[in-house]
Amino acid sequence: MRFSKSKYCTYVSCPKKLWLQEFMPEKEVISADAQSRMEQGTEAGKLARGCFGKYELAEIMVGGKPDTDAMIKRTKELMAAGAQVICEAAFAYKNNYCAVDILRKEGGGWAIYEVKSVNSIEDKHKTDAAYQRYVLEKCGINVVGVYILHFNRDYMRHGNIDIKGLFTADDVLKDTQKFYDKVEDNLIGAEKYLSQTTEPATIFSSKCEKCGFKTHCHRDIPKQSVLNLRDFAGRNDYANDGIITFNQVRAKGINSNLKKANEILLQLTYDTPAKGTYIDKVNIRAFLKKLSYPLYFLDFETFQSALPPFDNSRTWQQIPSQYSLHWIESDADAKKFLAGCGNNYEKNLNGNLSGGAAGKGNFLKHTEFLGDSVNDPRRGLAERLCKDIPLNVCVLAYNKTFECTRLGELADLYTDLHDYLLNIRDHVVDLAEPFKNYFYYNSAMQGRYSIKYVLPAIYPHDPSLSYSGLVVKNGTDAMLLYPKLKDMPHEKQEQARLDLLKYCELDTLAMVKLWQELVRVS
Repeated sequence: MRFSKSKYCTYVSCPKKLWLQEFMPEKEVISADAQSRMEQGTEAGKLARGCFGKYELAEIMVGGKPDTDAMIKRTKELMAAGAQVICEAAFAYKNNYCAVDILRKEGGGWAIYEVKSVNSIEDKHKTDAAYQRYVLEKCGINVVGVYILHFNRDYMRHGNIDIKGLFTADDVLKDTQKFYDKVEDNLIGAEKYLSQTTEPATIFSSKCEKCGFKTHCHRDIPKQSVLNLRDFAGRNDYANDGIITFNQVRAKGINSNLKKANEILLQLTYDTPAKGTYIDKVNIRAFLKKLSYPLYFLDFETFQSALPPFDNSRTWQQIPSQYSLHWIESDADAKKFLAGCGNNYEKNLNGNLSGGAAGKGNFLKHTEFLGDSVNDPRRGLAERLCKDIPLNVCVLAYNKTFECTRLGELADLYTDLHDYLLNIRDHVVDLAEPFKNYFYYNSAMQGRYSIKYVLPAIYPHDPSLSYSGLVVKNGTDAMLLYPKLKDMPHEKQEQARLDLLKYCELDTLAMVKLWQELVRVS
């Protein structure tokens, strides 16, 4: 088996993941978001090849896969012919193979440039670069520099993308030495690890959350487990020691001196539906006193792109493309709505997919905005938002940091709307606060306070509040669908727009229902 830089990095990150990739690859579930990021990273890598001007490409594809032997031969030929910059330069030492993103002749030797479509460098990137240096030096290459070529976080697009401004190179030769020193031992460890014929035990860590093998590795973990104890920093240590179930955690005990020990014990106490719901009326009432009428419920949807899609945008920037807004005009309307008269609420698009006030005679009103995915949506969104939300009114958002950050960015971008947008931002209250701080908790929340857990935990039998029946089920779905609108046939595009609007509307309707529940229990 030929060992590659990706396999090496996987082993260093999680040995079991490498084992599963080799022997049980069918168990890996690659999310649409992860796939999209990989594809965008590939495109960014191709763009980066031009950072040093003219280059030679050693990549040779056969049947959609790299022909590594042919690439190694081609690389040797290019180096012998005096090439100054070689992309996908391939080398092999024993069974260890790597293709260098950009190999550049410098100062009597060669410099490695590893391209990463990220805004900042992490240890895993240095691990990757160290492995490449090891392979090249074992092949007799004089490596005089090791660089991570990544996005410049300060770059803002104006006109065509400036490749040299988009990327910046960080010299990591010295920083990677400690990673370089471990390469041989890691390769020996990886070979031994892969010789196992039975599936290794799961190693629990924070890396499990985004791993495609999580469902497989956690298949025997009960719904309520130590991994659900949100505020317990030692949950992975407990799990790796075989302390998984809540009963096992209770038997082992929790240090009462731990930060948020009371919150951890609360989760352990309210561990089944039979235990009911914990309600802290005093703090819920204090939270509700922060609110005033008219009361607005706001939710943004955004999309991200590795390459800045518009002028005045940055790499991987969250571009707001859509919002939903519910509101209740007065205390009198709120009382009628809470008394059960709010069932008159009906969505009314009025044939306008970019939004419009709906249900003017109802106690609960709604409007929305959705960009066209062709043009920069931010100006239109910001203008509509300033029309839809009056000055100095109370606005509820769920996990308000996200909405507040977007409002601040829009204010910086549009100076004529600056003060108005900041006024909206400064009047935002976080509806997640009561659930994040355990003022309201039951076992169905599974230690989470995301609206996707809280809503069904409170309204488990209301199909109108279920995301499961929607085409767009979460923010990631919305983020991936929006940029595709512009390339769809008209009929399909219209349906996709409706799917996006339905999803975002449910998010703010969900907020209304959570607020309603807080009022009820208080």
